[in-house]
Amino acid sequence: MAARPIWQGHLRLSLVTCPVALFNATSSTSDVSFNLLHKETYRRIKMVPTEPELGPVERADLVKGYEFKPGQYVIVTPKEIEAVRLPSTKTIDIEQFVEAGEIDRIYWDNPYYLVPQGDEESRAYSVIKEAMDKSEKIALGRLVMHNRERIVALEPRGRGLLLTTLRAHDEVRDEKSFFEDIANAKPDRQMLEIAEKIIEQQTGAFKPAQFVDRYEDALRDLIKQKQKGKPIIAEEAPEDTKVIDLMDALKKSLSGKSGGSSRSGHAKRVISKQLGAKASAPTPKARPTKRAGARR
Repeated sequence: MAARPIWQGHLRLSLVTCPVALFNATSSTSDVSFNLLHKETYRRIKMVPTEPELGPVERADLVKGYEFKPGQYVIVTPKEIEAVRLPSTKTIDIEQFVEAGEIDRIYWDNPYYLVPQGDEESRAYSVIKEAMDKSEKIALGRLVMHNRERIVALEPRGRGLLLTTLRAHDEVRDEKSFFEDIANAKPDRQMLEIAEKIIEQQTGAFKPAQFVDRYEDALRDLIKQKQKGKPIIAEEAPEDTKVIDLMDALKKSLSGKSGGSSRSGHAKRVISKQLGAKASAPTPKARPTKRAGARR
């Protein structure tokens, strides 16, 4: 396994315990990243910690402080933070089992693969996994990640377990404050029937491979064109469609005249337009440097 675990500890169900490791189930390494350069020298910019009166300071001189009043801080040392240990720091304790449908989708956050460590210890892992598989339940527990305790959901996936962090209740905003001003008008019956037919026409199986990041693809294409010294021609973005006659728009959509596919290449046009005419100039070579710069 080439990937490195982001967390290692134990999974425990009552008195059954096994060592496990946590791996990212998704990756953002393919995202296009940019470095900040000086506009004339094209050398990467250093982000230097600075004190308003003393100027640049060394990393060793930095401490962590919590601002409880404007300009007033409680200083906390690394040892003091380390002293705040929770049982979930090194152990995922399964506290409860629930039906999958009971968890509102708004609470689901990031997915991870939970993998057993060691052949002998994997027996306990398999027992927990198979029991969950047969019961068709999702396990809830707690885990300390990135200096905060997270509620996590575990569910069988293939030969292993998928762990997904859940948002805390106070992280989820109440929809009423956003939706309360939406008019509670009853839609026209005929319009509703046409809209339902449009939904029926566009219903199909979910195929993740179809949903690529067109903006990232457009950025890569733009970079390749710049590397070759080719001009970047800005195109006018299509105007947003203003629905004047809702019934007419629904009928045209039902007959396949919505024109939605015309936006498929819009990402590239937007990037080109934002860059403007100067984007056509070839990029000077930046001097090599070993220090990391700021990234997008």
